[in-house]
Amino acid sequence: MFSFLRRKLFSAPTPPEAPVVVAPVVVTTQAPAPAPRTDAAPARSSWLNKLKSGLARTGSSIAQVFTGTRIDDALYEELEAALLMADAGVGATQHLLDELKRRVKDTRCTEPAAVKALLMEVLTELLLPLEAPLQIGATQPTVMMVAGVNGAGKTTSIGKLTRHLAEQNCKVLLAAADTFRAAAREQLSVWADRNRVEIVSQEGGDPAAVCFDAVTAGKARGCDVVIADTAGRLATQLHLMEELRKIRRALGRSMEGAPHEVILVVDGNTGQNALTQVKAFDEAIQLTGLVVTKLDGTAKGGVLAAIALWGRERVAKGKPVVPVYFIGVGEKLEDLQTFSAREFAQALLS
Repeated sequence: MFSFLRRKLFSAPTPPEAPVVVAPVVVTTQAPAPAPRTDAAPARSSWLNKLKSGLARTGSSIAQVFTGTRIDDALYEELEAALLMADAGVGATQHLLDELKRRVKDTRCTEPAAVKALLMEVLTELLLPLEAPLQIGATQPTVMMVAGVNGAGKTTSIGKLTRHLAEQNCKVLLAAADTFRAAAREQLSVWADRNRVEIVSQEGGDPAAVCFDAVTAGKARGCDVVIADTAGRLATQLHLMEELRKIRRALGRSMEGAPHEVILVVDGNTGQNALTQVKAFDEAIQLTGLVVTKLDGTAKGGVLAAIALWGRERVAKGKPVVPVYFIGVGEKLEDLQTFSAREFAQALLS
């Protein structure tokens, strides 16, 4: 089953019995699917340049710490301040400093430039558990529920993900379950038309009912993926958060094991508030992955270190890490790419 899905994007082929691994990733139900992109490597390179540019302000602030000639308490104090200004948070900053000091001592490092290289390794290792691929194909359809506050880029990210899926010959069905925001249904319909996929929507309908109907339709039509776009809301809007729980329950009733992915889209510009959102939404709907957007603006990027440290705390409690599936650096289709810990650390510290 799903023999046409059995390949891994941007890496070696997936073993025959494994589910497909998805990168920034619809099928066409109304016209032939777009031809697969052949410029993946150049697009990735261009994207990395955008990421470095977006994080340049933070990177330059951290880089200035290592322009001196001495490794002393003053250097570590300046680095601590730079990391806090980068929104890494107190806990992650302390973790990075402690591990960096240990490695400087163990390696007998004497050059500030070499200390910067050690910091890149420490940051990469902290972020590495967040690096995990989005997988589809283990069930048909794979049901995804996507949430996020208004303005985070949720619907746009769904559109980009849908396009990439279509280019991999996946048949996608969209569920317009954001019935609160004006024109939300129309915005998702535009993406559905652009990507030539079907959409299930009801004007003023109950979001949970829309999702239930979409999964039912997805099963009947042989879809590979059903993506539910839910209404944006703040974690403090308790009645709306309860609506998300209702949607999650409805998806579970529509198909055993659904939703298979519960993804939160967060704005990289919101700093530590992004971590607060992740914790609140996870408590409400049990997240399985994240998409971090808008890292091309004023984003400082350090919040990913804070999210990674929170992930370590979850593992200590016997819970899984919530990985970052994708990060976005702009409005173009290719501006949504898979998260790489090393690439991100290099972009932040370059």
